[in-house]
Amino acid sequence: MHRSFFSLPTFYRPSRRILPRMSSSVANKDRSKIIAPASRLAEGRALTPDVWSIYNVANLPADCINLGQGYMNFPPPKWVTEAAEQALNNVMANHYSHPKGRLRLREAIKTYYGPQLQRDLNAETEILVTSGANEGQYSVWTAFLEHNDEVILFEPFFDQYLPSVVFNGGKPVYVPLHPPKGSGKSTSNDWTIDNDELRRAVTPRTKMIVVNTPHNPVGKVFTRKELEAIAAVAEQFNLIVMSDEVYDQLVFDGKEHVRIATLPGMWDRTVTVGSAGKAFAATGWRVGWLIGPQSLIQPTLAASTRIVFCSNSPLQEAVAAGLEQVVQRNFFQIQRDEYAERRQILIDCFDQLGLPYTNPEGGYFILLDVSRVQIPDDYPFPESLQGRGFDFKAGWFLALEVGVSSIPVSEFYCPEHSKIGENFLRFAFCKDADTLRRAAERLQNVKRYIK
Repeated sequence: MHRSFFSLPTFYRPSRRILPRMSSSVANKDRSKIIAPASRLAEGRALTPDVWSIYNVANLPADCINLGQGYMNFPPPKWVTEAAEQALNNVMANHYSHPKGRLRLREAIKTYYGPQLQRDLNAETEILVTSGANEGQYSVWTAFLEHNDEVILFEPFFDQYLPSVVFNGGKPVYVPLHPPKGSGKSTSNDWTIDNDELRRAVTPRTKMIVVNTPHNPVGKVFTRKELEAIAAVAEQFNLIVMSDEVYDQLVFDGKEHVRIATLPGMWDRTVTVGSAGKAFAATGWRVGWLIGPQSLIQPTLAASTRIVFCSNSPLQEAVAAGLEQVVQRNFFQIQRDEYAERRQILIDCFDQLGLPYTNPEGGYFILLDVSRVQIPDDYPFPESLQGRGFDFKAGWFLALEVGVSSIPVSEFYCPEHSKIGENFLRFAFCKDADTLRRAAERLQNVKRYIK
């Protein structure tokens, strides 16, 4: 009898395997935690319920006006979305881009940012398009951090910095910005750096300083003098500077936005971070970029290629079209004027309340001092707020009782410095004017709780 072509010899046939029966004690045991996650998740606060999971639409009243999260409730400019539609109808724009980013976008970045950085940028070696600014920063840390290398962060800090540093083996070291003293009006410029504190933070393990200007959440636009002091430290100790400038097109009151990469000796050690999401009100597009010397961009490209390979192709084309037209359309100046008007709505509101606030000179957040807001002792807070600071409770209380949500600022500090931020709530004005006016009307009800 001939063997079928598809039959297997006896020794290839799998034997019937009888699995041991699971005992009732094992079957009834909670098996959800039998495999522990990596310790980096705990060290990077990734497993702790963060501020975004607490203050989200699922937990707050349905009619609560969201001034907490920094995304817009209005669309990108029509001429940019039309460019996106055109790209979607282009066959090649729907396929993989080069890991460096699409050439058209790199050329547009070169043309627009080259003069501001005082350089004839090389689109092949000095520009990297990333999947949002956050992925770009993550890739820099992947490329340059050795285990236990230290990264200096100015507090309050954008909360993604911490896990991104920790996940790549780094150790955050915190230098607080000092808030203004007194209860009068202040600007973001009144939040100051202690240069001696900065120098004391440097150790033999320090690898990098992160500068965020304009700053989230303070709105501080670092002055030339402040950046020169940071640059001197970077030069003395041979440090990389990551300059997070995603709010670079939102600078108000005639304030000068100084790019630290233009200071003497700083180009060779600085990565400048940009964002189409902030520039064109398109935060969900996840298109960002890094600009710097080849010595920093090339290793970062190697890391980014392994993390995401390439970024969203059609939306890169749309962002390129946007940057190509911003000068002739005077778009960024018009957008600044619109944001200044939105900012003024909240400023007028807070003036009427009589509560201190920080007038931001950049970005789209205002910090309100809520230390005089009185909360009933028996107010029923959720379990998620246990152990949190006063600002968490004040933010929750105002969201439920007034109907406007915000973000507590102590979330952007290390535990040792969290008391510095506990008096402040962050309100976003990247919303349309009508929404901000409705929020301002509701916020007048805070008066009944001010002591």
